Amino acid sequence: MRMLAIETASEACSIALFEGEQRIAHDHRVIGRGHAEALVPMIAALPDKGRADRILVSLGPGSFTGVRIGLATARALGFAWGAEVLGYPTLALIAAQAQAEHPGQPLTVCVNGGHGEWFVQDFGGDGLPESKVLSQTPASARGDIHYSFAAGSRARELLEFDGAGMVTLDILPDASAVPLLDPALLTSDLAPIYGRGADATPMAKPIGRPLP
Repeated sequence: MRMLAIETASEACSIALFEGEQRIAHDHRVIGRGHAEALVPMIAALPDKGRADRILVSLGPGSFTGVRIGLATARALGFAWGAEVLGYPTLALIAAQAQAEHPGQPLTVCVNGGHGEWFVQDFGGDGLPESKVLSQTPASARGDIHYSFAAGSRARELLEFDGAGMVTLDILPDASAVPLLDPALLTSDLAPIYGRGADATPMAKPIGRPLP
């Protein structure tokens, strides 16, 4: 069975194609913005244009735009190919990448959020989340108790009090690591994980009688 992994929730745009357990193609680019323009051509350049029986796609949290682009692309390809489409949490992927280097070590994942905040989440040694995703200011995140092992684009800043035994990995999520995820983290519910509330608030209801 072929599997296509899509990761677009961060500054990186990343895809990987697997035949069974073997990775047969991979493209990982740190582009910042422009996922909408980059993703489809990257997939089209894969063997057989990336056609797969299963598609795994990032649900976030991370870039609102990047997450939505990845999900829309995965849904469209799944429909066209008759493929199963499943989502996974982005921070769990980063945890899996980190634990590939430090097996069994619990850790905190910390990455860029919106409006200057960070997304923060703790993971156990089994790679499963121990807390909900929080969107915090840097000061608030540093004020919480975290593991001495942290990974993600803001890991070093999170553990800025760096002391003996502290380990930080400055890494972005990479689609090639998707097979490392615990299957329990995969879901058919493709709702984005935004990690924070909406920026806009509904308009107040008008007062008085409606106009004729």
